[in-house]
Amino acid sequence: MSNRILLHGVPNTPAIWRPLIDRLGEPVTAPCLPGFCGPAPHGFDCTKDAYAQWLIRLLESRYESDGPVDLVGHDWGALLALRAASLRPDLIRSWAICGAAIDPVYRGHVVARLWNTPGLGELVMAISSTTAMERSFRRGGLPAELARQEASAWSPQMRRAILALYRSADGLRFEGDWIDRLRDLPDRGLVVWGANDPYVSVAVAERFAQRHACKLRIEADAGHWQIVERAPAIAEVLVAHWRS
Repeated sequence: MSNRILLHGVPNTPAIWRPLIDRLGEPVTAPCLPGFCGPAPHGFDCTKDAYAQWLIRLLESRYESDGPVDLVGHDWGALLALRAASLRPDLIRSWAICGAAIDPVYRGHVVARLWNTPGLGELVMAISSTTAMERSFRRGGLPAELARQEASAWSPQMRRAILALYRSADGLRFEGDWIDRLRDLPDRGLVVWGANDPYVSVAVAERFAQRHACKLRIEADAGHWQIVERAPAIAEVLVAHWRS
């Protein structure tokens, strides 16, 4: 039985996986990060460690019922996938990351630094309308219907969750145990990137793949949402990765 989890990133919902899921032709699970499809549970502080522990609990549950998991993450979903897989490699059959990696050199993109700044981050969130988000998604390669759906999820609770998440990671500046524990990642890994990603350069992908001796797939003429822009090709790569 397949046991595959696809985890979205920021500022998205599980809907971002739909084009890829349609091409996979295999059953998968695409959960929603707490606070992104509705209010976060009471007491959940939306920090990077809280999300990592949430994911580990999900992996434990799936492992108990169906065995080791094939874990795929995009953007923050990729960062959390790496963290969970490095802390609990026993739960993972394979892992794949798309468009983000835990890297000690990378210092965050411009928007991440804005969100990380108290006061300024709140101001940026306040003036970021759903219309502006829809335009941004469409510029990023999302088709019109998916861009509208993702923009419609740009709620006050998602914005609060994003601010808490980025500030817990100092605007994507990772260090300490989040870096050190990567030595425990399972061997069966894959890195997928868009050659024209405006947020995280291909150099990050190449550095990570070399450091952790994993496969690297660069999608030419694709950006940050390569999982949408190149869904047919990436579906083929993932299925081959899972079956290898």
